[in-house]
Amino acid sequence: MQRILNKIKQYDTIIIHGHKRPDGDCYGAQFGLKNIITSSFPTKKVYVVGETSEFVDFIGKMDVITDDTYQGALSIVVDTAVSDRISDPRYALGQEIIKIDHHIPIDNYGDLRWVDTTFPSCAQMITYFYYKFRKELKLTLEGANALYTGIVTDTGRFRFRGVSKLTHQLAGLLIEKGVDVEYIDGELSQESLEMIALKGYVYSNFVTADGFVYIKMTRDVIEKYNVTDEQAASMVGLIGGIAGYPVWALIIEYPGEIRIRLRSSGPTIDKLANKYGGGGHAKASGCKLNNWEELPQFVSDIEQLIKVYKEEA
Repeated sequence: MQRILNKIKQYDTIIIHGHKRPDGDCYGAQFGLKNIITSSFPTKKVYVVGETSEFVDFIGKMDVITDDTYQGALSIVVDTAVSDRISDPRYALGQEIIKIDHHIPIDNYGDLRWVDTTFPSCAQMITYFYYKFRKELKLTLEGANALYTGIVTDTGRFRFRGVSKLTHQLAGLLIEKGVDVEYIDGELSQESLEMIALKGYVYSNFVTADGFVYIKMTRDVIEKYNVTDEQAASMVGLIGGIAGYPVWALIIEYPGEIRIRLRSSGPTIDKLANKYGGGGHAKASGCKLNNWEELPQFVSDIEQLIKVYKEEA
């Protein structure tokens, strides 16, 4: 962390990247870090770039910059385990690259890396970074709102594994900065009629296998219910927690890509996600299929994983 702070002090221009199809934690970490740097070092030029997220766009708006902005700049990538998932490949144009992430490391990109899987969210890592150097760093309400949103979304509102005493202490620190917990919860809880209808589709069409439950979200379904890809992907939590089914997944068809959002309340799943071109956490990972014909084999692999888990339990 000290080396990261030294690099931030060294550069006049800093560009903060996240991952493709960003979630609340990605946005929270990006905009929270930007606020810390701009509040602490007002003369520095700091930009947040990458794909947008309607779900958490109340946190901040992405910057649009030209390639020459990267000349002599520091690139910081947050919440992104592998380089091919980084939103906007221009991060590589930076003079140096820093990686800050809480996922199980797969791709050791970057000149300087801070990766710690004990943190349940990257936004908590950024908050901890501020806390460790609070005598020389500043954080305003705007940044506190971003970081709190990141922590809340990636911990399932403090329900997921990995939430610790430190998580609550740092959330309390942000609340002391003026975070309006009710406002953020309200922003995150709003749903459209289209989303309610899509929930009905998910509950009516999920598929069960041996210990595994999943839902296919094809392009025609997404278009029929008139929701964004981000909204469709958020449905993964609906089929979690079903008794007798410790692993669940949402398999979503993006333009030119089939992605899997894989979750578990039992067996460790990140190694299987690695096999299918992904990774993440032990109980929450992402991966992909090259085509729908691979789905039966994926289901079979999950069933085998669950079988071994039950035998060893």
